[in-house]
Amino acid sequence: MTDQPSPGGSAAVARSGGRLERFWIGPDRALRHASFRDGRWAEPENLGGQLASVPAATAWGDEPMEVFAIFADGQLWDRYWDGATWHPWESLEGELQPGSTPAAAASGPDRLDVIALGRDGQTWHRWWDGSRWVPWQLAE
Repeated sequence: MTDQPSPGGSAAVARSGGRLERFWIGPDRALRHASFRDGRWAEPENLGGQLASVPAATAWGDEPMEVFAIFADGQLWDRYWDGATWHPWESLEGELQPGSTPAAAASGPDRLDVIALGRDGQTWHRWWDGSRWVPWQLAE
């Protein structure tokens, strides 16, 4: 645990059937998640990690969704839900500014975009092209 306070804020994703997914940082800096279905919130679950940023989340279809956060190492990390299970955290690398908030969007089942502030003060962009994560590029 770090001596610095956790960044405040949350991310949400709207889903089909009136579902809503909420993501936030717990007091231990781990990612928390809860689903809103049938008019009520489910018990929160701990998705782990050591977040140094507010999370960003996006969904692409009825079930798949992905959540992103910058960790203290300055790398972008992500976890994704495949409709049945959460996959482990994986690094998407980067030289990003801890404490800044990434942004994520999906324009279809084979395209995810994430944008984040670099330690160099510039905005960086990385995307999933349907088969791989394309390397970081300046968002000009």
